[in-house]
Amino acid sequence: MSSHEVQVVGLFSRKTGYQVLAYIFALLALAGVVLPLLPTTPFVIVAAFFASKGSPAFARWLEQHPTFGPAIAHWRHRRAISARAKGLACVMMVVSWGTLVVLGSPALVLTISGLFLLGVATYLLTRPTC
Repeated sequence: MSSHEVQVVGLFSRKTGYQVLAYIFALLALAGVVLPLLPTTPFVIVAAFFASKGSPAFARWLEQHPTFGPAIAHWRHRRAISARAKGLACVMMVVSWGTLVVLGSPALVLTISGLFLLGVATYLLTRPTC
């Protein structure tokens, strides 16, 4: 294979990988619309990122979607997250951690998951609100 052929194959596989990741995260975002413990906004933002790298048509569709489009636009322009999304995400993290407590998870699991969720909540709450 020539170096040009290797570059084309590498570009094709990278683009395909980005497309697959975009669709996976979009499906997770759609699941988050109907499942109460699964967030939607972070998955939409990640799906838009991968779509912009691998599928311009899918990226445009996400950006123009009436539900997903505003979250993507706010994130891209101001790195902002809506107050509703922040509140819902924090409540769901507390509920998830509380469920681990009620189920009697080991202290190590509670500590690690609690620190992780606290870090995520801190990051979310320090982003601008739109």
